[in-house]
Amino acid sequence: MADCIFCKIIAGEIPSKKVYEDDVCYAFYDAAPQAPVHFLVVPKEHISGPSAVSEQNCAVVGHIYAVIAKLAGELGLKNGYRVVANDGADGGQTVGHLHFHVLAGRSLAWPPG
Repeated sequence: MADCIFCKIIAGEIPSKKVYEDDVCYAFYDAAPQAPVHFLVVPKEHISGPSAVSEQNCAVVGHIYAVIAKLAGELGLKNGYRVVANDGADGGQTVGHLHFHVLAGRSLAWPPG
């Protein structure tokens, strides 16, 4: 989508600090980190959010979770990490492109705050 910030990041039109890239997804560090380690993993295919995941595109989500586990191992996140995907305005989604926040490097309270 022409006006999607994540699509522009994936296309290289907006700079990012890349963590990982393959044919399916792109991972980059968050510009406003909420933990010592905070990166996002986004599908290259524009999917508007969690509520737009379907039988036709759900393999992308499985692949992204496998990538998250791989990156967590490579980054030494031995004490654990949190994966967050927001959906819609009430869910706190601010960019209309499916994305997964990965936060680590400190104890993460619940509920988040």
